[in-house]
Amino acid sequence: MSTLHVVEDIDSDDTGAEQAPLTLTVPESAAGQRLDKALALLLPDLSRSRLQQWIEAGAVRVNGTVARVRQALDGGEQVDIVPVPAPEQLAMRPEPIDLDVVYEDGHIAVLDKPPGLVVHPAAGNWSGTLANGLLARFPETAALPRAGIVHRLDAYTSGLMVVALTLQAQTDLVRQLQARTVMREYWAIVVGAVPPATTVDAPLARDPRNPLRFAVSRAPRAKPARTHVRCVQTVGSGRMALSWIACRLDTGRTHQIRVHLESIGHPLVGDPVYRRGRPAPSPAHGGAVPAWLDFPRQALHACRLGLVHPAQRTAMSWFRAPPADLRTLMRQCGFAGGDVPVEVFG
Repeated sequence: MSTLHVVEDIDSDDTGAEQAPLTLTVPESAAGQRLDKALALLLPDLSRSRLQQWIEAGAVRVNGTVARVRQALDGGEQVDIVPVPAPEQLAMRPEPIDLDVVYEDGHIAVLDKPPGLVVHPAAGNWSGTLANGLLARFPETAALPRAGIVHRLDAYTSGLMVVALTLQAQTDLVRQLQARTVMREYWAIVVGAVPPATTVDAPLARDPRNPLRFAVSRAPRAKPARTHVRCVQTVGSGRMALSWIACRLDTGRTHQIRVHLESIGHPLVGDPVYRRGRPAPSPAHGGAVPAWLDFPRQALHACRLGLVHPAQRTAMSWFRAPPADLRTLMRQCGFAGGDVPVEVFG
């Protein structure tokens, strides 16, 4: 069986293909350990939390008896495990969803994801996701890990994504992403006057104070992350200045653009999580609330995508202008353009 290593854009876990029953013998060296801890060491490809779920579901037996999570081991026991499908697996079923397919050819499909569409089933979103729609539109993706998805966008970020339609294409796209040869350009509207060109090179890790956030971190667990930023246009001045910027990624960490921009004092307009530096309405502006303060999502759109076709080996690229809500915001703020590509990276 082919081995597929999922790229950094998707958090790797053990919820992929259905797993076969397992039987193992506890080594004598595990005597005195709790069952869940011992199994986590014996089965390193499975998370401890997943093993605990299986034990609590009655899917694990020790010497023929239904096991308990905190059960102490003596060593030498036979452990039988019948894996229970994860909720993510059960949620991976076809659902008819209107997908904006920009390009397809039997090997890959390029989609323009609308804001609000979750990419993959997860807690709180077990249906109606992009993955569900892919399984309905492209039934062949049922045989692929994650329905062919190799990278993702946050739910309220819009724009271009490539999806594999064959295992060979998926493997090749993963390798391109790992090699950082896939060109991904984003447009964003941010608070403040951004310099003409800057690069944010700062490792990221989950924020220990808030599990919903990521943060720039120097902790050993932090992952390298680099974002190149170019300013397209700035309107306004002072605390009420706004900038239309283009970003290109060297890495694809979760929330990378959002965290990096907040870290340099230029949070995305409308971002509900990363808001440091967001100004409040000022009496100097007549007490009026600018439209951008009420924009209901992060003003971020994946506008350009470039890669080498995994079968044809030819360079391909696509551009999609921002959706209507973001183009309206840009006009309200006074930005000119937004419907065609801009060349700011040379």
